[in-house]
Amino acid sequence: MTFPRVSKAMLPVIALAFVFCSYFGVHLMSAPESPRVLRHIVMYKFKETTTPSQVAEVVEAFKGLPAKIPGVVGFEHGTNISPEGKSEGFTHVFLVSFPDEKARDGYLVHPAHDAFVKIVRERREKVIVMDYWSR
Repeated sequence: MTFPRVSKAMLPVIALAFVFCSYFGVHLMSAPESPRVLRHIVMYKFKETTTPSQVAEVVEAFKGLPAKIPGVVGFEHGTNISPEGKSEGFTHVFLVSFPDEKARDGYLVHPAHDAFVKIVRERREKVIVMDYWSR
């Protein structure tokens, strides 16, 4: 393997660049860090008596929350498709993202969130809620 020739005049510039990058922690090959985001995960196991149209109503109501509540920076949802058989009957998952705890806390007490909870409360058998900071 051969390396390109570097003139003696370029050596101080290369050395200075190396010291600068080392001192300030600049990693030339790494991607820029993205800001942390607070993730709020909600998973539902519905009662056997809950009809498909009632489940669809829950999904639509949840999907509408980001437009009604300030501070939501991301939203995803879906149904379980894992082939592992370890979902314990939980079928639906929702992921709501916030920039910070203040936005999440405002979401939890917002009247639109309260109205949604009234829709889902009698239709769910169990719910799991977890929050975490993305890395």
